[in-house]
Amino acid sequence: MTETKYDDGPSPLGAPVTDAYRGERALFAGDTGQFSLEIRQALVRLLRGPYVDGTVDARVWTVILDHRAALQRHLSEIFLLLTVDAERKIALLTPAEVEATHTQPITARKPLRREETLLALRLRMALDRHAGTGTDATVTRSGAREILAEHRQPGAHDDLRLEEQTDAALARLLALKLLLPTDVAHEYRVSNALALALPFDSIDAIPAYLAAIDNDIADSGGEPELANADGDADSSLDDGADA
Repeated sequence: MTETKYDDGPSPLGAPVTDAYRGERALFAGDTGQFSLEIRQALVRLLRGPYVDGTVDARVWTVILDHRAALQRHLSEIFLLLTVDAERKIALLTPAEVEATHTQPITARKPLRREETLLALRLRMALDRHAGTGTDATVTRSGAREILAEHRQPGAHDDLRLEEQTDAALARLLALKLLLPTDVAHEYRVSNALALALPFDSIDAIPAYLAAIDNDIADSGGEPELANADGDADSSLDDGADA
C-alpha cells in the first residue's frame, strides 16, 4: 500500500495518510481532504462565525475540544487563530497579525458605531458582575435606552433619534450574537462571547474607556470600533451567519 505523507509531517489527525485512509475520508467526488465529516462541520461553523457556543451546541463544542490542534493547524494556513474559552464554553476565530500583504481577514470588519460600542462596554461590565452567580446577565430594550441616554452627546435632546439609536445598537449586537433573544419580549441575554470580544484585563479599565469615548468622540465626530483590552480599535467578532 502506498503511503502519502504531508510535506511538513504527519496528517492533521496525527497519523500517516494512506490511500485507503484517503478513500475512507472522501465525502464527494474529487475530495482530497483528511478531516472526518464532523470535524469539517465544526470547521465550517467556526468560519461562518461569529462564534460557537458550547452551551447551545454541545456536539460541535466537543469536536472542537477533541481536535483543537488539528483545527488550528488548518486555520493557520489562512492566518486565523482558534480561541477557546473552556470556562465560558465559547470558541471563535481571530485574525493573526502578520506584517505582509494578503494576510488580512477574509471578511472585512464593520466598525461599531459609537452607541454600539458604548452599549457593548456597559454590558461587558454587567457580564462580569454576574460571573459566578449562576444567573444570566440580561438587558431589556428600555435598559439599553437608559444606558445610551446616559452617554448622550452634549446638547443632544432628540428622543426619536435616541429610540432609533437604541434599536440600531441592539440589532447590531444581536447580529453579532453578543446579545441573544429570550422568551421575554424585548429582553436579551448577554452572551459569554462578549468577554472574548472585549478582553479587558480588568473591568476597572472600562469606566475610563467609556469616559474617553464621551469626551473625545463628540469632538472628533468619529465612530470607534469595538475596543480590545489594549485600547486598540478592534474586535474579535465579525458579522456572520449561524449554521
